[in-house]
Amino acid sequence: MRLLIATLMLLLSAPVFGQSALPPAPYADRQIEDAAQERKARALMETIRCLTCQSQSIADSNASMAGDMRSQIRERIMAGEQPEHIRAWLIERYGDWVSYEPTAAPILWPLWAAPILLLALGGWLLRGRIKRRMER
Repeated sequence: MRLLIATLMLLLSAPVFGQSALPPAPYADRQIEDAAQERKARALMETIRCLTCQSQSIADSNASMAGDMRSQIRERIMAGEQPEHIRAWLIERYGDWVSYEPTAAPILWPLWAAPILLLALGGWLLRGRIKRRMER
């Protein structure tokens, strides 16, 4: 019976062991002293999607992953790296989905072409209907 109670207590306390003991990232919520660098970092953060929240940018998210990403961006900006290089690194690391800015990768061409093709098809069908009505 004691073994059963001890096992049950251990299982119920499992979430406590799952807590992270890591401190928050150093620049997660602290701005860069140089205002121009902070503007660059902030502009980039507003175009990067939070991987945890998925509907917010990392600039607006309170998720710990977003804080880590904000800190990495600020540290790289302070090291002199350009925002586009940081964006490319984030996309390489997390995939195209992390960026709010759409890409023109060849695999996405059908997605970009679909609205144009659908409009052309609709125009062709409309033209046919108008022609049939005019012939009556």
